[in-house]
Amino acid sequence: MTVSLNGQSSTVKKSLYEGSTQFRHWRFSSTSLAKLRASQNEDSFLSAEEEYFLVKLYISKISQLCAHFRFPEEVEATAVSYLKRFYLRNTVMDYHPKNVMLTAIFLAAKTSNHPIGIEQYVHSIPKTKPADVLDLEFLVAQSLRFEFTVWHAHRALWGIWLDVQTLSGFNQATADDEYAQALERVRASRMTDAELIFTPSQIALACLHSVSPDLAEQWANIKSPNSADAVMETVARIQEIIDTQSAPPDLAMVKEIDKRLKICTNPEKVVGSKAYMAKQAEIEAEAARKRAKKAEGLRANMERDPFADDTPGATIVPTESQYAALNPTRDHNML
Repeated sequence: MTVSLNGQSSTVKKSLYEGSTQFRHWRFSSTSLAKLRASQNEDSFLSAEEEYFLVKLYISKISQLCAHFRFPEEVEATAVSYLKRFYLRNTVMDYHPKNVMLTAIFLAAKTSNHPIGIEQYVHSIPKTKPADVLDLEFLVAQSLRFEFTVWHAHRALWGIWLDVQTLSGFNQATADDEYAQALERVRASRMTDAELIFTPSQIALACLHSVSPDLAEQWANIKSPNSADAVMETVARIQEIIDTQSAPPDLAMVKEIDKRLKICTNPEKVVGSKAYMAKQAEIEAEAARKRAKKAEGLRANMERDPFADDTPGATIVPTESQYAALNPTRDHNML
């Protein structure tokens, strides 16, 4: 990007993150995020807050499942992001978060380069069939706009941690404990909306500041000498969000929400239900009809003489005037 400073052009280099789809499509202000969720629930039986609590419960279960399959941190963090993003474009009224969560983990394992076979995956999950996951996979990918790359705060934390080891206040004796505590804060942030509002490096710095404020402030002053105060204000906002929003929702309250949800869920969107299967059969029949119509048209085109005119009795031999129009430089009196 080129900007003008005192009449002279200067090029400001964007960071890699600023060129990412996450920066362009999946970052919001607190206000715009609330409005987006409210718009998804305008005609819903549940409020946006109730939907948020239900989805949050299943976000908390992602960690348990990923630990069971011994997936690395990258898969867990990516699955959490996928689940959050899915419900910015869909509602629990149509798609229950349990199956979406399972699909998000399965998809995250593939996009993070740690794929698992579907049979092996569902074998370890009670009352789950391959179709429960696979039938939603394309929908989840589509809802993500097929933007699978996620920039994570835990990776940003590692980068900052490598940087601070060169600072004067770094204490090697307590380093391992401090990093582990900061990483736990990053994991807690996944239960919040922080990643939808702030950058990964801002979240990572806030988590490090909670553990070692002197190191975090020293690093911020070096990296952003002209805006360190503004950076610290952002850090404080993130810390408040983590402190107030990272706890799992009350289980009894969520069970009551889920109970009401089952009454009004669209049965055509419930994988495995009779209404869902009937709807899928209808969609497949319509697709088969379109394929048959297209095949019929292709056959007709193949059987037709490509040199024939549509007019009965027409000839493909050009008349003298047609020939003259096609060959203006020739002496047509010789014909």
